[in-house]
Amino acid sequence: MARNLDRLAKKLGATVVGRVPEYSAGAFGVAALAEELRSRLEPGRGKRPGRPSNPAWEKRPKVPMSDQTEKQLADLARLLSDDDRQVSPMQVAAQILEAATASYFASANAKKSG
Repeated sequence: MARNLDRLAKKLGATVVGRVPEYSAGAFGVAALAEELRSRLEPGRGKRPGRPSNPAWEKRPKVPMSDQTEKQLADLARLLSDDDRQVSPMQVAAQILEAATASYFASANAKKSG
């Protein structure tokens, strides 16, 4: 698909500046997102550890979104949670946002050097 997308962009006089990670609604996309969250989220520490979090996350910004997006993130969080690890909707959002941002800059840097 990437070649087709690049070819289509060229025909339209456009350039592809980034791609969203392949977290599709299918089983494989959700499984990839779940694996990514499992590998990044670490259990809290101390007497009251709380929910697992990514230790690299230093900011806790509020991000505006529609009610529909919030509901979909909550649905994804329920799908990705299990008895051992509860995932919050905002942890799902943060992971998707980080992956999309990294993908954008990787694509932009590849185009600069290529």
